[in-house]
Amino acid sequence: MIEDFFYKEKGLFLQTLHPVSALVYVGVIFILALMFTNPLYLIGLLICIGLAILAVGGFSIWEFYLRGIIYMMIPIIVLNPLISRMGDTILWMGPTIPVYGRLIITLESIFFSLVMSIRLLDVVSIFCLYNIMIHPDKILNIFSRVTFKSALILSIATRMFPAMIKQLANIKEVQVVRGVDFETGTLKERLKKYTGLINILVLSSLEDSMEMAEAMQARAYGSGKRTCYYKDLFRPRDTLCLASSLMALLFSIYGQIKGFIVFEFYPRTGQIIKGPDTVWMLAIILVLLLVPLILNWGWLHCPHFSSKI
Repeated sequence: MIEDFFYKEKGLFLQTLHPVSALVYVGVIFILALMFTNPLYLIGLLICIGLAILAVGGFSIWEFYLRGIIYMMIPIIVLNPLISRMGDTILWMGPTIPVYGRLIITLESIFFSLVMSIRLLDVVSIFCLYNIMIHPDKILNIFSRVTFKSALILSIATRMFPAMIKQLANIKEVQVVRGVDFETGTLKERLKKYTGLINILVLSSLEDSMEMAEAMQARAYGSGKRTCYYKDLFRPRDTLCLASSLMALLFSIYGQIKGFIVFEFYPRTGQIIKGPDTVWMLAIILVLLLVPLILNWGWLHCPHFSSKI
């Protein structure tokens, strides 16, 4: 189950994008999640993220993320109205608490908590999309052209945890085949069994590190200019996704400057839809963000189209 939270090559359209295009797409969505304050825009952004996660086949993982984020949203929704006194629309005035003062709950603070919870949901979903859509080695390969030593360290670090989890599962399976039962015995006996697993894992990791060092030496790492065995091609699909992502960002900045997508919480909650410009701007941004998903649909259902992009 833990392995499902890390990148798995499935040959899906969004996973075939150039790492620059994929990183810009996810990065733009992340920037918009922090930029938007209008709940309508945040909900629309969440729908786009959800569709992208479905396109990468990560609904089960996203569902696990959502179950976990609910426990983070509840304190925000409950505590913020109790702590924040901002807002003119008072819903309830409670008793006076020493040091803190009178307990006041306003409509604006409740609405602010709900919107911030949606934003948190967007941000966590973006990280979920990043984990299952973009190969970490490809991203680090981009930065390795500038700082290849630092990129190597980061690459090893990002691969270490999932590799150790998989290796630990294999070691445990071997021990079970040999007759070791990890579910029976006293707590002390079970801890002793698991301690043996950790010892084997440490020894195995040290052996792997030596093998990696020998492989790097055999490939003359650090002796000259770095070369790449495999290069990612920048195809028409990458151009379309990159252009649509940047255009969505530009339209969002324009809407922010003009006030189409701005939402005021205090001192009184503003209007979610200020006029037709708010709706049109939302439609344009969502269509631009859905371009990779539209290409994904064509890639799946039209062989001629997939050969052209």
